[in-house]
Amino acid sequence: MRKARFERIFIALPALGLLLVLAPARSTQAQPKTAAGQSAVAARRIERGKYLVTIMSCNDCHTPFKMGPQGPEPDMSRMLSGHPEQMKMPPPPKLAGPWIGAYAATNTAYAGPWGISYTSNLTPDQNTGLGIWTEDMFLKAMRTGKHMATSREIQPPMPWQWVGKATDEDLKAIFAYLRSIPPIVNHVPDYEPPSGAPPAPPAKGAAPKKK
Repeated sequence: MRKARFERIFIALPALGLLLVLAPARSTQAQPKTAAGQSAVAARRIERGKYLVTIMSCNDCHTPFKMGPQGPEPDMSRMLSGHPEQMKMPPPPKLAGPWIGAYAATNTAYAGPWGISYTSNLTPDQNTGLGIWTEDMFLKAMRTGKHMATSREIQPPMPWQWVGKATDEDLKAIFAYLRSIPPIVNHVPDYEPPSGAPPAPPAKGAAPKKK
């Protein structure tokens, strides 16, 4: 009896040793990869960013609207690509009284006391979207209200003051999602300041213009 118990213990010891060796190794293994080769952590961050972009109504302005069976609706074939470059806007209407703003049928161009602003291309296209932006640039832009974190002010109706109150992790998730969507080539027109407005100050480090 005692001999059989000793034999069972002797057989179990190597198995226990093997478990002790494998246990720490498993904890240091890399995160499992998704089909796209992303880690599970990266995939969760992108999914979080998609959720935030959806509930924060980013598509309401950055995705051009089209007329659908129930009225205006976002054209998701151009998701988050900003104001269509082929849509040339005429001068905005004259506004009076309490009316201070007008917007295009696509909901991507806006006119008011600040001038004329166009919603940006948020897709990762290298030349016309966020392709050259870094995560740090995106976070700083949302915190400071400066385009690309260093240049002109971000114009209405972009609510950067409220977006900038998100946590760093949520802003990183939003940026990760925007980097994951299909790139769309769409050159959005430049912001147009109101007539008579003083010229924008030169970028930091730029040589002053000769008079």
